[in-house]
Amino acid sequence: MFQSFTGNSRRPRQVNLSGRNPNPFANVGGTGGVNTTLANAQQERAQREKERQRLRAAKTLQRAWRGHDSRNRVKSSWRVKWDNHEQTSGGYQTGGSPRPYNSDEESLMQLRLLAHFFNPRDAADVQRLLHHFSRSQPLNLDTAHISDSRSLAYLRLENLCLEGLEFGVRRPAKGTQVLVEIDYLLEALGIIAELIPQQTALNSGKYYRVLACLTVSHQLDERMTLFLRVLTTPLRTIHSETLNAYEGLASQYLIILDLHNLLEEQNGMDALADQINIRLLARATADLLNDRPHVPRAPNAKSPFVVGKRERLALLSNFIFFHRKAHNFSHSEAYSSNDDFVAVVASLLSSLADEIDVEKRTFTNASYANTPSTFSEFTQAQILSLVNQDSIVGMLRSAHNSSNQDPKAIHDSVVEGIPSKFIHNMASYTLTLLRLFPRRGDEIRMWLYLGSTETLAGTNESATKFFWEAVRRTDSFQKITHDSKATLELLRARNRRNQTQWQPPRILEEQDSKLDDEWRLILVFMELYTFMLKVTDDEEFFSGSQVGSTRQPMASSRKQQKTLPLSAVQELSIFLKHLGFAMYFHGAEFSDVSGSEVTVDRKSDYSGHTAPNAAPNQVVTDDANRTNSHLPGISSISIDYIKGLTTGLLRMIYERDSRRKFLPDEHWLMTSRFNMDSFIPAVVEEEESRHQLDEAINDGDDFNEEEEEGDDGYDQPSLVGTGRAQQIRQSERLRREQARLSRKRYLQAVAPRLEILQNMPFLIPFATRVQIFREFVHLDQIKRRNGYTDPDTWRMAMQTNPNEPGTHELSKHTAKIRRKHEFEDAYDQFYELGNGLKEPIQITFVDQFDTVEAGIDGGGVTKEFLTSVTSQAFSPSEGINLFVENDQHLLYPNPTVMEEKKHLLREAGIMDNTQDFRRETSDLLQRYEFLGRIVGKCLYEGILIDIGFAGFFLLKWALTGGSGSAPNESGYRANLNDLRDLDEELYQGLLQLKNYSGDVEDFSLNFTVTDTIPTGPRGQTKTITRDLKRDGANLPVTNANRLVYISYMARYRLQAQPYPQTTAFLRGLASIIQPAWLSMFNQAELQTLIGGASAGAIDVADLRAHTQYGGVYVLGDDGLEHPSVQLFWRVMERLDDRDRRAVLKFVTSTPRAPLLGFASLNPRFSIRDAGDDQDRLPSTSTCVNLLKLPRFREERVLREKLLYAVNSGAGFDLS
Repeated sequence: MFQSFTGNSRRPRQVNLSGRNPNPFANVGGTGGVNTTLANAQQERAQREKERQRLRAAKTLQRAWRGHDSRNRVKSSWRVKWDNHEQTSGGYQTGGSPRPYNSDEESLMQLRLLAHFFNPRDAADVQRLLHHFSRSQPLNLDTAHISDSRSLAYLRLENLCLEGLEFGVRRPAKGTQVLVEIDYLLEALGIIAELIPQQTALNSGKYYRVLACLTVSHQLDERMTLFLRVLTTPLRTIHSETLNAYEGLASQYLIILDLHNLLEEQNGMDALADQINIRLLARATADLLNDRPHVPRAPNAKSPFVVGKRERLALLSNFIFFHRKAHNFSHSEAYSSNDDFVAVVASLLSSLADEIDVEKRTFTNASYANTPSTFSEFTQAQILSLVNQDSIVGMLRSAHNSSNQDPKAIHDSVVEGIPSKFIHNMASYTLTLLRLFPRRGDEIRMWLYLGSTETLAGTNESATKFFWEAVRRTDSFQKITHDSKATLELLRARNRRNQTQWQPPRILEEQDSKLDDEWRLILVFMELYTFMLKVTDDEEFFSGSQVGSTRQPMASSRKQQKTLPLSAVQELSIFLKHLGFAMYFHGAEFSDVSGSEVTVDRKSDYSGHTAPNAAPNQVVTDDANRTNSHLPGISSISIDYIKGLTTGLLRMIYERDSRRKFLPDEHWLMTSRFNMDSFIPAVVEEEESRHQLDEAINDGDDFNEEEEEGDDGYDQPSLVGTGRAQQIRQSERLRREQARLSRKRYLQAVAPRLEILQNMPFLIPFATRVQIFREFVHLDQIKRRNGYTDPDTWRMAMQTNPNEPGTHELSKHTAKIRRKHEFEDAYDQFYELGNGLKEPIQITFVDQFDTVEAGIDGGGVTKEFLTSVTSQAFSPSEGINLFVENDQHLLYPNPTVMEEKKHLLREAGIMDNTQDFRRETSDLLQRYEFLGRIVGKCLYEGILIDIGFAGFFLLKWALTGGSGSAPNESGYRANLNDLRDLDEELYQGLLQLKNYSGDVEDFSLNFTVTDTIPTGPRGQTKTITRDLKRDGANLPVTNANRLVYISYMARYRLQAQPYPQTTAFLRGLASIIQPAWLSMFNQAELQTLIGGASAGAIDVADLRAHTQYGGVYVLGDDGLEHPSVQLFWRVMERLDDRDRRAVLKFVTSTPRAPLLGFASLNPRFSIRDAGDDQDRLPSTSTCVNLLKLPRFREERVLREKLLYAVNSGAGFDLS
């Protein structure tokens, strides 16, 4: 057989040139001659190469040593020559000062020779340099006319002195000789800096870097005066390069975090501040942050100039201190009105906003256990000094100092869409203060809100309108408002330019800077308008629509100056709607711009000059591997912050429109951006994906929650051997945070419709959201009941399936309820179920003799049970009322219930902090929690209850869900208008206080609130006074802070006072109905969900089509109704809507129709015969929505009997 394609069957000859044995079975250890020869040759070659390398290294060492030795001999000869000249020329004299040089040429000759052999590590050479200065000083050298050769020699000596000083500072062993050398070098540096100030300024980067090393080495105690003189020498002379000196000071020296403590000897910090020109420092630092630095880079420095968050914080605090010191720590408006000051503080604060906690004096998300996570009180005090009214007022007045143009010209530039520089700086500065001091946000917003624009633009407009005019003219606002589809393209603009289009760097910087400035301006306006809506009542809000009126009262005119016209509000809502839709529906594209892993410690960018893809006023960090979660064009600002701000403001406008319609009917809907035919199935699928993800995370997460909650962020005392454990805990926290962020990114990618429904639900029609809610409930029932949604089928499966808990579990869902004790019995028997109350329950009613009442189960008795429990729990009683009514008879949690309970316990002899006291107060909150579960059970089962809740209370239901992107911003915010639902008298009083034209101090109010607590059945009360803010009793309410007082009062009455009971109720509600489901509805829609639709007439045709019949009324094969049933429907059609609702309440216990029509009524509306007695009244079984209708033969009789039974309440029984 041929072995190849050649046609030749002979085996080809094997040619082996490797010297290896081709036999695989040959002895490996055998000695092969060829292999041994090859191995020996390779070894010899390696030995020869090693020898050659050794010889080359020896030659290099010898050459280096010969060169070093030769240079030393030459320098030694120069030293001898230099010393001989000094000796012969009379330079060395005993008992007196040295003789001056005879001429400038002689001095220059000796200087050049000295520069050639000078060694800064040799103390004798340093003394020679000082000796030379002493002989040259009488020559009175003019620093402005020093020759180039002399300047170069001095510059060389300066650099050598700096190197020697740095070597001396870092030398491990420091003796007396080393400290003397440092003194000599410092003195020499000071002299050289005086002789060549311009060259020293150009060399200031290295100059101040070395002085910073000396400062942190703690060696300034005995030489502080000399050191300060050397430190400030480059700053004292004003010349063309002085800004470079200040830039070097800011970039290399002021970045020492504990500088104040290091210079505390001889008040070094104050002495340094006295020598600094704050205007030049502000200008140089602004140039450093906003443009390209003038300071040359050190040879080993990174490019661009990079510092971490600690250095940025140090630069910020030291910068603020110098400005405060220059103004004797008062009159902050004097320096806050400086554009450069505002620009510097804004840039640095913006880069630190998410990295420090000023109140706790800590760095957030410290990366390493051995890195200090706190900063000094000095640093804290400097930052806190920024938060004051004078500072904001100073910025408002800075228009007069920012340029030479008149105020009207500045205003015109704003109107034309080119806001002046000071507005951008002020926007960035104010925005960062709001992010850094969230607890004082209302005060900051108030200072802006009250700011008159007379100093801004020479008009009588409010600051709100002024900023609005600036915002609405920006390109970003115009594009987003006029085209919803262009929003995403605009937000993607920067990334697309970076990836696909090349443009000159300068053009990119200008475009990015413009985007940054526009967005900051927009965000500041949104913050300001949010505060305005919180303190603006509806009358003032709607007064903006009356601008065209020619004759108005003075008070109304003042209101209109502060409020926006309704047309502007509509335009703003369109912008917010489009922006919010893009961020939520396309959130995955913005959660991680670069596509890399999001980390916990999100740092803002910081750099001395702009990064290639950054705005000029953006700062770049040294963590290149970290990514920012922010929108393109909005550097250093978290996407979650923008989402929360957008959502919060949009919801506030929506709530105004819900209370009093002023926007078109279809204004809020964005159904054109969805495929509504498949919207509901898509949302249900997204909810299923979310549920599966939650289960996966919960199954795989075994981290100790208690330990996590116990970590308060403060440094704990370190124990020996615990460093590793701390690092492990830190890594675990980072892992958990990354898992949370990954989950959020995943949901943004796979559940964009859920994001919209939970944060901007009003974009979807109400009916669609109700259907989605019912689908969510149905999906949950299928999961919990293993597919058995019918109660009877589920019970049978529980009893027969061996894998189920069985009878014991069913017994927990069975209860015996006494009449008139429904709530107490239900609480005792069902509280321990928790969220198990979602499952079907079996109720047996008994009377006072424990006799079981006859009842129809299958949902009927359950409905009767739930309506009875809610009716009893929400009705007034002789004891403590869990809920109370407002003037409109709407319910909300009793705000004083906790104090009432505590008073009763104390009266009974139960003291505070005892076990019985805690148990009783806990039991009260558990009742609220259980009541929340009962209401949730009604929603879960689709059972309507005739109970009305106050709007502000329902708002808390709607705003406790969401995606968690920004819970603090998109959650419930107390405002003045919600107080109207709580206390009309308090609302009117605060309204008068707000609009009072005189001095509000006449009312003698302070920042305290007085609670009136009922203490007895005969109207006995007691009062408790609390501070609204720290030391509020000593803080009077003035015209300047009355808006903050109103805001604090609203927050206390609506949030703080009823917090425990409200939280308990919502916790119970959330155990049955997920908060994210409730977030799909506003307060009015939730009330409709609870009690049915109150708007519109009852649809008799829909009710007739979905009615079931029993007894002789059952439809026959012909499908025809019984004559008495036909008479009933004829009567119903001829009744007015009020009587129809009365009949509906008579049968179903609620006068409202179900949201999705009577097809969704549970149980169905039913009619059965009740005999042939024409004198008998109709009766009902509301537990099963059953009407027992006698077989009337006349329409008149049926109408009379029906209305009589309905209006008198007669005929009610339980079948």
